[in-house]
Amino acid sequence: MPTRTALAAIADFLEHLRSKGYAEETRRVRGTFLTELLEHAQNADGATTELTAGELMEAPRALAWLTDAAAGLTRRRSTLSGPSARSAAASDRVRIITFNTFAEYLGTPARIEVPPNTTGEHLDPEEADRVVRRLAVERRGATAPVAARTAAMAALVAETGRTVAQLAPLHTDDVQLQHNPPRILLTAELIQPLSASTAHILGRWMRQRAGIIADSLQGTDPRHLWIPTQPGRPRAEEPTPLGLEAAAVRTLHSAHRRLVLDLLGRPVRPGALRPQPA
Repeated sequence: MPTRTALAAIADFLEHLRSKGYAEETRRVRGTFLTELLEHAQNADGATTELTAGELMEAPRALAWLTDAAAGLTRRRSTLSGPSARSAAASDRVRIITFNTFAEYLGTPARIEVPPNTTGEHLDPEEADRVVRRLAVERRGATAPVAARTAAMAALVAETGRTVAQLAPLHTDDVQLQHNPPRILLTAELIQPLSASTAHILGRWMRQRAGIIADSLQGTDPRHLWIPTQPGRPRAEEPTPLGLEAAAVRTLHSAHRRLVLDLLGRPVRPGALRPQPA
C-alpha cells in the first residue's frame, strides 16, 4: 500500500471508511485534510511526478504541512478573522488524527502526538462516532425509548451537521430507511444518504416510536419523528396523548444531557458532535 500513488491510496482509504459505515461528514473531513496534505507536499517539492503514499507520510512533510496549516496558510476561504487568521486548535487536532488514522490504514509507523482537546466545544469525527455508538448500546438510568431517541438524534446531528433545533421538525415521511442507501429528507431540496450505522440507530427509535403511538393513539399517527416518551407533569386539564404533539427541543436537549452525563461522567452537548468545517 505505501508504494501506491498517494492519490490512489487516499481514494482507497475513503472507500474503506465508507465500507465500515463511517458517516459521510467523517469521510469528507478525512478526504479534505488528506488532499490538503498531498497538495501541500507537492507544492513544497515542486514535484512533477506523483508522490507515493509512503513518501507523503514522511515526517518532515507532515510537520511542514501542520505548521503551515496552523498559520492559516493552507486555508481555501476567508474567516470572520480574515484570510490570514490562524487555524482553530480543533481543526489542527483533527488534521493530526486524520494523519494518524491514514498511517494506521497504510501500515506505516509514522505517528504524531495528538494534543488534548482543551476546549471541549467540538469532538473530532472518531470521538463523535464513539459517543454516538456508546449512546446506542448503553442507557444506564434512561428508559429504552429515551435512550433510543437520544442515540438517534445524536447520530443524525453527527452525520448531517444539523442542530437539534433543525432536526426537531422532521416527520416520519422524511425518513426512508427502506431506500438503498437509506436516506433522510432534511429540507424540500436536500435529501442526504445515511450510513448503515446511523440508519440502524434511527431504525431502533422508529420501532420504539411505533410502539408508543400504537399504545397511545390506537392507529392515528400525526407523523412527528420525535415524540415524548412519557406524559408530562400532571395538570388540571386532560393530558395530551403521547405522539399527538412533537417533543419540544428543550426535551430533546435535556434527555441528551442526562444520558451523556450518566454514561461519560462529563457534559457533551449535541453541537459538539457536529463536524467542524474543513
